Amino acid sequence: MSDQWPLPDAETARREVVQKLGADLAERLAHIDLVVLDCDGILTTGRLIYGPDGEALKEFDARDGLGLMMLRAAGVARAVLTGRTSPMVARRCGDLRFEAIKMGRFDKTAALAEIWRETGVAAERSLYMGDDLLDLPALAMVAVAVTVPGAPAEVFYAGDLTTEAEGGLGAVREVCDLLLKARGAHADSIRTLVAGARQTDHPEATH
Repeated sequence: MSDQWPLPDAETARREVVQKLGADLAERLAHIDLVVLDCDGILTTGRLIYGPDGEALKEFDARDGLGLMMLRAAGVARAVLTGRTSPMVARRCGDLRFEAIKMGRFDKTAALAEIWRETGVAAERSLYMGDDLLDLPALAMVAVAVTVPGAPAEVFYAGDLTTEAEGGLGAVREVCDLLLKARGAHADSIRTLVAGARQTDHPEATH
């Protein structure tokens, strides 16, 4: 079976991002080596489902998961930084082999600095994605600040990019695709992921 799918070449993919976002933001995205994500409202829709014993469920988007594994295949580190503590978030980020997991952290400035130390990635090569007021300090500390539709005005104006998709419904995947295309690594990350998936029962478990 051929591995040559009809994927755009690297230069075509880069031009697509430049046309969509402008040359400056496309260039900054091309140099991102770390993506840091808030959880509720970014990795999830932000709805909190409670049962008799407290928080019962979180719903994650499989498309986001695949995009995050594509980042891993391209050598981009991933981290979660959230004020809430949840075993479901820990499990999800563990399944996706995140390089850093920070939960129960409302001091996002300090937590982000810890992530930089742990991953060895500098602020000027980092992207942060958040949706609410507590994310404002982190959004101001990175090279690319991303938010989602419905974010408060203060967050909207602090962002370099607002996704078309809602949080928990493909917004993270949208950013992953834009970043990889800006780097010229989108097609190669797909090929790497597919090659790994042939050796496992679950695409998100690829190495």
